[in-house]
Amino acid sequence: MHCSALANARRVVIDKRVANVVQAVAGIGDGATIHISGFGEAGNPTELIHALIDQGARELTVVSNNAGNGHLGLAALLEAGRVRKVICSFPRSSHAEVFIGLYRAGKIELELVPQGTLAERIRAGGAGIGAFYTPTTVGTPLAAGKEVRTINGRDYVLEYPIRADFALVKAELADRWGNLVFRMAARNFGPPMCMAADTTIVQVRRIVERGEIDPEHVVTPGIFVDRIVEVAKPISEVAVLLGKASAP
Repeated sequence: MHCSALANARRVVIDKRVANVVQAVAGIGDGATIHISGFGEAGNPTELIHALIDQGARELTVVSNNAGNGHLGLAALLEAGRVRKVICSFPRSSHAEVFIGLYRAGKIELELVPQGTLAERIRAGGAGIGAFYTPTTVGTPLAAGKEVRTINGRDYVLEYPIRADFALVKAELADRWGNLVFRMAARNFGPPMCMAADTTIVQVRRIVERGEIDPEHVVTPGIFVDRIVEVAKPISEVAVLLGKASAP
């Protein structure tokens, strides 16, 4: 490489920070498939979801562990009529009245996937795996229409990976390169979802300077992250449900 070209290359600054959640969700279009992290309340990117509601995208397919609680976050996205289909494991979790009402009224589609299978389908999407066999749903309605193969005397169902156009994820820390650290159980589906989306958008409590995160503590490398936004005081969905905080 020519010396001047090398010098220019060294001056390239990787900076994935955006100023606010509005900029973070820009460009998400109608009909997009979106991974949304979270397990109960832990790891829910609530502020990103609310920004998506304001942004206006419709006919979305959402991939998540559950189908929302109360009237915040994912439940609010459903209540706004923006979601065409949910792919999840627990559509009837606590306070899931929004999804239940929509489903019974025939206003939303559901693809029910066992939790371990859901996690593996997302991981396979990020790892470039074409398909995999699992015994989880053998002999149940969830295996209807799917290929079944007997391996070493045991039946397995063929499952395909799930990739998304966008991922909305919550983490604890990030640097400007997008390297992520998660907080305990809030990690849940976040790392594989980051890998299995064309564009990954992450809200974090704090963005730190480059070099402040010990490389051994990085859970998701920045190569899998496209945009990061700092939300220093994210809303607590549990606190709102219990009446200890007000909805935004």
